[in-house]
Amino acid sequence: MLKEEFDTLVPAHGPLDSTPDRRSFVRTAVGTGFAAAVLPVLAQSVVKTPGTGLLVGEVSIPVGDFKMPAYRAAPANRPQAPVVLVISEIFGVHEYIADVARRFAQAGYCAIAPELFVRQGDAKAYGEIGKLIAEVISKVPDSQVMGDLDATLAWAKAQGFDTGKAGITGFCWGGRITWMYSAHNPGIRAGVAWYGRLVGQPNPNTPTHPVDVVGRLAGPVLGLYGEKDTGIPLDSVEQMKAALAKGSAAAQKSQFVIYPDAPHAFHADYRPSYRKEAAEDGWQRALDWFKAHGVA
Repeated sequence: MLKEEFDTLVPAHGPLDSTPDRRSFVRTAVGTGFAAAVLPVLAQSVVKTPGTGLLVGEVSIPVGDFKMPAYRAAPANRPQAPVVLVISEIFGVHEYIADVARRFAQAGYCAIAPELFVRQGDAKAYGEIGKLIAEVISKVPDSQVMGDLDATLAWAKAQGFDTGKAGITGFCWGGRITWMYSAHNPGIRAGVAWYGRLVGQPNPNTPTHPVDVVGRLAGPVLGLYGEKDTGIPLDSVEQMKAALAKGSAAAQKSQFVIYPDAPHAFHADYRPSYRKEAAEDGWQRALDWFKAHGVA
């Protein structure tokens, strides 16, 4: 399960910043520090997006009687900004995901990154990815995630943000969820999935996968994938393309961009898998995709 995350933890190129103690990076609040499983990070590559002119920080989202933490970044001068849900990798909402949220906020969006694993455990505290997957990630039901994201949009609407122009994006685990939630919620106008799994064996927590739900896609999804992704082979992309061609109207408008020589997690600027050219091109495509499909 999630072999792609194992593959990208092996350094591919460049020196690593191994000076600070690993524990100093582990977050003390949502959106700060880095997950233990990805340390040390590439100090020379980490993108830092300022919070100038933004409302940023941790918020609490009610899901029934449960209070789910999330990181929110929004323009201070745009109280009715459109909403983009930002879905993390298996490592939870650490500094990289918070920075992505600030990038969207600087582009005019209210970006919300909920901690979707928090009931099962603290994904950022695990130093061994095998244990993280076995003890936390594999125990997170899709049904729970869909409900949490519904609650996130309900919270955003109550705050005055424009959920009528909502989009979703996510990375790896979050890329798969991007496809799934775009089929779950008819109010999602568009999605951008970064190297998320498309096919898989069903189990009680993940009974279906993106290839199974194309008939219900409400908003078109842009898939950004790497040619050299050893965890997501290109034949699964071709399988998804064939399914999309027979799916809903939104499914038929969905597109893929495959980046030559790019590995899994090519957007993750804090990891050795980072590929600057592909990451920057994908980011611009994501912004253009949302604007073209009414998330603006």
